[in-house]
Amino acid sequence: MPDAVSKPVVDAALERFLDETKDARLESYKALLRIPSISGIPAHAADCRAAAEFIAADLKTAGMEHVEVSETGGHPVVYADWLHAAGKPTVLVYYHYDVQPVDPLDLWESPPFVPVVKDGKMLARGASDCKCHVSMHARAVEALMRTRGSLPVNLKFVIEGEEESSSVHLDGWLKSNRDRLKADFAVISDTSFFEGNLPAITVALRGLVYFQLDVTGSDVDLHSGVYGGAVDNPANALCQIVAALKGPDGRVSVPGFYDDVAPLTGVDKAAFAALPFDDAGYAESIGVPSLHGEPGFTTLERLGARPTLDVNGIWGGFEGEGPKTIIPAHAHAKISCRLVADQDSEKIFGLIDAYIAQIAPRTVSYSIQRLGDGNPSLTPIDTPATQAAARAIEATFGVAPLYIREGGSVPVCASFESILGLTTVLLGFAPADGNFHAPNEWMWMSNYETGIKTIVSYWDEVAKLGIK
Repeated sequence: MPDAVSKPVVDAALERFLDETKDARLESYKALLRIPSISGIPAHAADCRAAAEFIAADLKTAGMEHVEVSETGGHPVVYADWLHAAGKPTVLVYYHYDVQPVDPLDLWESPPFVPVVKDGKMLARGASDCKCHVSMHARAVEALMRTRGSLPVNLKFVIEGEEESSSVHLDGWLKSNRDRLKADFAVISDTSFFEGNLPAITVALRGLVYFQLDVTGSDVDLHSGVYGGAVDNPANALCQIVAALKGPDGRVSVPGFYDDVAPLTGVDKAAFAALPFDDAGYAESIGVPSLHGEPGFTTLERLGARPTLDVNGIWGGFEGEGPKTIIPAHAHAKISCRLVADQDSEKIFGLIDAYIAQIAPRTVSYSIQRLGDGNPSLTPIDTPATQAAARAIEATFGVAPLYIREGGSVPVCASFESILGLTTVLLGFAPADGNFHAPNEWMWMSNYETGIKTIVSYWDEVAKLGIK
C-alpha cells in the first residue's frame, strides 16, 4: 500500500477545483518530466533552459507575478513572487528543476523521459527528485488563486537549475539578489518521507565535499614487460591513496576529520531509536548481503548524523576486450564526503588535501579538482514554522509526521542561512525508496495529490503565525 491516510481536510471549493483539474494537472506534470534537464551534462544546457521557460510560463498562468528566468552564469534560476497578503508572513520557497543523468539506460523499465503511471507510481527521471515538487507548488498556487482569488501569505519562489551539479552559481545569484529575497523564513521542497512512506519532516541535511583525484606517471602508457618493476603504476598508486583515506571498519582515516562533528545527545539518540527501522529488511530492500559502517552507531545514526567518505567512480588503463599489457599513464577517482552538523566543507577539503599530500607516493604525480561542496544544516523541531508544517501534514495525511535527518545534501539550505539569514523548513513528499539518481525513479501519485493539499493547508497555517 502506498500510504494509510484519512480524508484530507480542505475547503469544498478547493476540493472541487482539484477534482475537476486532475487530468490537466497530470498532463502538466508529465510535460515537465519529458524535458531532459540534466544539469551536469553540457549537451543538455538547452534542455535546462527549456525547463526553466516551461516553469516560468506555468507559474505565470497559475497566478504568480514578477516571473523571470534569471541568468546566473550557468543554468538559469526561475524567480516569481506574489506579495499582496498585507501583515502576513513572507516565505521564500525553493526547489530545483534539474535532474541526474540516466545511466545505466538498459536498467530502465521504460524510457526515462517518457513518463508513465504504473501501479499508482509516476515513473520517470525527476519524478521524485524533484519535479514533483515543482509541479505541486505551482498547482497549490493555482488552486488557491482560482478558488479564493488570493494567497494567504506572501510567497517568493526560487527554482534552481544546478542543484544536481553542486549549485555552483547559486550563491553568487543569492548575494546579488539579497534584497529582493528578504523573507521571514524559507521552505525547501527537496526531501522525502520516511521508510514505509511514513509522513516526515526533515530537520537535518548532510553537507558535501566532492573532488576528483588524478594520478599520473609517464606521459604515455608503458609496456608492462619492458618497464614493469622500474616505474610505479598510477593505478596501483591511486588504489594505495584511496585505501589510506578510510579504514576497513568504515571510519575515515584523515586526521582531524571528526574534530568538529556535533556529538549526539541523549535526546538525539532517543529520536533515532523511536523511528521504525529494521536493519535486515533495509539490507534486503537495497540488495546487499549485509550493512556496513562506522562502529558504535546505529544505521540511522550513520545515515543522518555521521560523516562519510566514498569513492563514486574509479578508472584508468585498458578496459577493452582481450589483453593489453600496459602500465597506464594515468588513473582517476571521484570521491565525495557527506558532512554533518558543525563540519565546514572548506576545512574538510583542506584536511583531505593535506593528508593526500602526506600519503601519496613520490613515484607519481597527482592533482585534485574540486567538483562541488556544501555545508550541512540542522533545523530545530520546535520552531513555529516547522510546527505549522506538522499540523498541515497531519490535517491532510491523517497522521503526525516523524522528524528525520536526511543523509543527502541540499547545499542551498546552508546558503539560505549564511547568505540570507533565513531559517528553513524542509517540506518534501517524495517516497524514501523512490530510486533517486538511479534507474526507474518514481513518485507515489497519492503523495503528489495529497501533498498539493498539504501545501495549501500549510500556507493557511503559516498565515496564522505571528511572523511579521
